[in-house]
Amino acid sequence: MTIETYIDGFNKGNNARILSCLTDDVEWRMPGVFCVVGKEAFEGKITSEELTGLPDVKLTHMMEDKDTVIAEGTVRCAKKAGGFMNAEFCDVFVMENAKIKRLTTYISEV
Repeated sequence: MTIETYIDGFNKGNNARILSCLTDDVEWRMPGVFCVVGKEAFEGKITSEELTGLPDVKLTHMMEDKDTVIAEGTVRCAKKAGGFMNAEFCDVFVMENAKIKRLTTYISEV
């Protein structure tokens, strides 16, 4: 349920909904791009300066093992420079007390 709420927050542009799914000391890594720790730093990475409008994020597969959830999906969002970003992602969530403690995002534009 937490992951669906988290994704729904992105689709609705609702940062408070996204942040409610996180531990205070959450770590978000996007290898080769950034690593941030804490809700405030996380919130600073929710939107991209290159994109505009609400994204359309769709989960295509999800699996859970103990405190780890792996979610695959697609995202489409308008680019400020014109056109769209179409990407596939794989998010690896480590959970603590039903909240996201650590997130590693792998994303590739297609």
